Amino acid sequence: MPGLAESGGQIPGQRFIEPDVLTRIDNLELVARSVVDGFISGLHRSPQLGMTMDFAEHRAYMPGDDVRRIDWRVYARTDRLYIKQFEADTNANLHLLLDISRSMDFGSGAVTKLQYAKFLAASLAYLSKRQRDRIGLITFDNDIVDMIPTSIRHFNRVLHTLDQLSAGGPSEYHRPLEKIAKQLRRRSLVVLISDLYESPEQLLSAIIQLHYRGNDLIVFHLLDPLELSLDLGQVSNVEDLETGVAIPIAVDEFRERYRQLVGEHQAELERRFGANQIDYIFADISQPLDHTLFRYLSDRVRQNRIR
Repeated sequence: MPGLAESGGQIPGQRFIEPDVLTRIDNLELVARSVVDGFISGLHRSPQLGMTMDFAEHRAYMPGDDVRRIDWRVYARTDRLYIKQFEADTNANLHLLLDISRSMDFGSGAVTKLQYAKFLAASLAYLSKRQRDRIGLITFDNDIVDMIPTSIRHFNRVLHTLDQLSAGGPSEYHRPLEKIAKQLRRRSLVVLISDLYESPEQLLSAIIQLHYRGNDLIVFHLLDPLELSLDLGQVSNVEDLETGVAIPIAVDEFRERYRQLVGEHQAELERRFGANQIDYIFADISQPLDHTLFRYLSDRVRQNRIR
């Protein structure tokens, strides 16, 4: 996207907020406001959380409507007054789906994946609140843990729940996502935030259920830098956070093959999700949060143009 992608993923003149700075702010709403307000100030137009201002449909003119929105061409053909409606005119439903399984509790630096996920979810919720969208939150590990239905009044409830979250049990995608899909009774924007520790085939099988009823689906894939590099020094054992089992490993011999496998996993997820019109955003949790939001927005604009 000219002016966005060509800038190397950065907003001209924008000062990004590093994760370690966010951890010092002891208020999740203040974190979200700091990230989103600063993020928006670096853009030339206000983002609509992936929803463009493209024309959507007509509706009959009602007394009190802005006459500037009347479609006079339609009036000339039908002798009736109709108003142009745009995508941003209708409040959207935003469902935030957050993986709180044990593996999300890992972090080698300033934040864990779960902390970063909280910051990201809070920022998306705040961005939606600015647009008066209905906001809901569902957390899960091997089953649904918290479920807050979408409402324009649920922003504070969502933030409170996010603030109190801790990592839970082992991860399992199919069962909780199947239950969640059945709860999505009207078309929604569904944002899944997870470290996606499962085979691409199994993940797609679980996540595709959320596409029912025409939901628009975005997946944020969070990983810690250490999970990308395997720079463990002379460590000879690693612990599986899901099971607690210690696994012997010859790091020096396995590192390059490990990095290759991680890269292949990301590429296959992006390919499979893209083929099913699921937006995939990868995020290294050492990167600034507003940088991740910017990548999300630029990808959404690009996808909207393609679709």
